[in-house]
Amino acid sequence: MIENGFLNFSGLGFPEYIKILERLTWLDWVGASLAVNIALYLFSIGLYLCIEKTCPKNKLQEHNHPVMRSDYYLSFVTILCNCLVMLCGVFLWKNNWITLGNRFSAVSVFLEVLVLILLMDLCMYFFHFIAHTPYFYKRLHGRHHEHVNTNFLSLFVLHPAETIGFGLMILAVLVCYDFSVLSISLYLFINLIWGTIGHLNKEFFPPQFNKYFVGTTQFHNQHHVDETKNFGFYTSIWDRIFGTYK
Repeated sequence: MIENGFLNFSGLGFPEYIKILERLTWLDWVGASLAVNIALYLFSIGLYLCIEKTCPKNKLQEHNHPVMRSDYYLSFVTILCNCLVMLCGVFLWKNNWITLGNRFSAVSVFLEVLVLILLMDLCMYFFHFIAHTPYFYKRLHGRHHEHVNTNFLSLFVLHPAETIGFGLMILAVLVCYDFSVLSISLYLFINLIWGTIGHLNKEFFPPQFNKYFVGTTQFHNQHHVDETKNFGFYTSIWDRIFGTYK
């Protein structure tokens, strides 16, 4: 329901919805986190395959990376790590470390999502840059870069420490400010879609998007080809500022 330009969650029973969540047991939360993360995993794969089949553009690289059994295993571990991060978030919320804001106007949600994207892009830039230092690359991040040519599992082929580290960065941001649950949900959905598109083997965005500092598919694909460049995720802003843009 929208009243005076605001989403009226009270009319939709939003406070009651929160009260229901507060009554869920930890077993309920474990089941919910598994269901949500498996659904998002399958959505990402489906989106990747759909775009690959319907996008008329040429491939960025001649062949996709072959899908290996070990990639499936590691992607399942990534799902479990994401579940663990979600449960940590629930714990922080239950213990009042994370507070959910009640700002649901279109403008406030847009601004909160924009702040989350830019702030997390900066955090991820430095996190990603550190992951490429010799010590961490050899022990953690190198497995992801075996996918020079990407495939539909590349987004999920990560060392568990990377997945948990990324999740902890998000939780740290949420602890610092009371973003609304709608803004958080939209950001996380955008993050999944962006990660999926970023690992396509076809350019999804129009060529002029590179001029607008957007982290396009080609932008991230170039990072898989040249590991010393393009550490950003959603944008190319930080790479341009710190001299790692290509």
